[in-house]
Amino acid sequence: MIFPDALGQLESELAEKFGADGLSRAPDVLAEFAADESHASPVSPQLVFRPASEEQVQCALTLCSRLKIPVTPAGARTGKSGGCVPAAGGLSLGMERMNRILEISPGDMTAVVEPGVITGKLMEEAEKQGLFYPPDPASLRECTIGGNIAENAGGPRAFKYGVTRDYVLGLRAVLMDGSVLVTGHRSIKGVAGYDLTGLFVGSEGTLGVVTQATLQLLPLPRAAAAALLTFRSLDDAADAVTAILLGGMLPRTLELMDDEAIRAVNGQDAEFPPNAAAALLVELDGNDEAELAKQLDELSCRLPAMNCAPASLEIARDDAARERLWQARRSVSRALKSQARFKVSEDIAVPRSRIPEAIRCIKAIGRENGLTSAVYGHAGDGNLHVNFLYGDSRLTPAAERAIDALMRRTLSLGGTITGEHGVGLTKRAFLPLEIDARGIALHRQLKAALDPQGLLNPGKIF
Repeated sequence: MIFPDALGQLESELAEKFGADGLSRAPDVLAEFAADESHASPVSPQLVFRPASEEQVQCALTLCSRLKIPVTPAGARTGKSGGCVPAAGGLSLGMERMNRILEISPGDMTAVVEPGVITGKLMEEAEKQGLFYPPDPASLRECTIGGNIAENAGGPRAFKYGVTRDYVLGLRAVLMDGSVLVTGHRSIKGVAGYDLTGLFVGSEGTLGVVTQATLQLLPLPRAAAAALLTFRSLDDAADAVTAILLGGMLPRTLELMDDEAIRAVNGQDAEFPPNAAAALLVELDGNDEAELAKQLDELSCRLPAMNCAPASLEIARDDAARERLWQARRSVSRALKSQARFKVSEDIAVPRSRIPEAIRCIKAIGRENGLTSAVYGHAGDGNLHVNFLYGDSRLTPAAERAIDALMRRTLSLGGTITGEHGVGLTKRAFLPLEIDARGIALHRQLKAALDPQGLLNPGKIF
């Protein structure tokens, strides 16, 4: 924690320069910034500052650098790995007031935004001009572009369209010494120098504070439809994924739910057939209804031909029906929370061919530790959300053992400890299992080059 006189001086100088608006030590505000949606233990900041401009960010970081006060950038605090939890106390820098969409250019198919712009709001504004911003994290109605950039957020559409990094063309970021680094370009192509933009995307706020982003947009697909398929076994669902992809189809989403996830939402947000062991939610898009109808016909015919016919198939062609199917998938996490007093959620990614084996391992890990396990996620790219549920706090050590086993088993399958949630606090102990000592040392050198005092979001990743 920081000496009170240093915090007092920081607060006094910021208030003198910008007024008291945006500064707070109120207990309820500090509590808001002490946690995100992860299972990381809450750690309270000692002061919250919500800057309204790049100049205010510069001033705050310059002062904190001089006073040696750690700074934790924060967006909407919807993250799943503790990335915005202030591990060392100090100042939380809430970026939600910098929330302007500065430009949407149909001619260039780009948008220029501040970090506090809500992701779903950018999508809506782009669609009004016939454009499409594809990255769609589950929290898109609450999360911000700055947080998405910090975590390199993905979502269901990442399978076809890619993750946040694929759409960030350039950035403005304030470094810990208060200087502004400008990276990237407005053009779609550009290979001048090292990819500093890519370095910042996914850096979890440990290198600099993004104050502006130039994003690539795409033409808005003119037609979309969804299909909900249920299967009598997980292997049948996995075979269906392979059949869809080997057949040359490229759905924009290919989502998987296991039996526990189905049970959690069944009768609440969706009706599944009895004994459904797995489900796939497939969403397709195209340039017109004729192209979409052809894809749907191919989906209906291909699976039986590949001996992986679903037990049931429901197709939603209009927006309302499609939204109803999506509600089942979106409600899984909330529904699982209602199944047990405690829920620990992790995200891993494995090669697609290893999905059935990975889920069998997850089920075995749960049984060995006396926990219920539920799995859902993005089958198209092998990104699985693993949930361990339990009702007695005495099982918390068992949940920790289960997570450790999950990470080790995932790596043995050729996977990664995080597909989209980031390392943050909750997975930093596991990073050396995936990246060797030389790689970790290089990470630290890059961090030290931009933040030599180690004041920017300390305690994260490493």
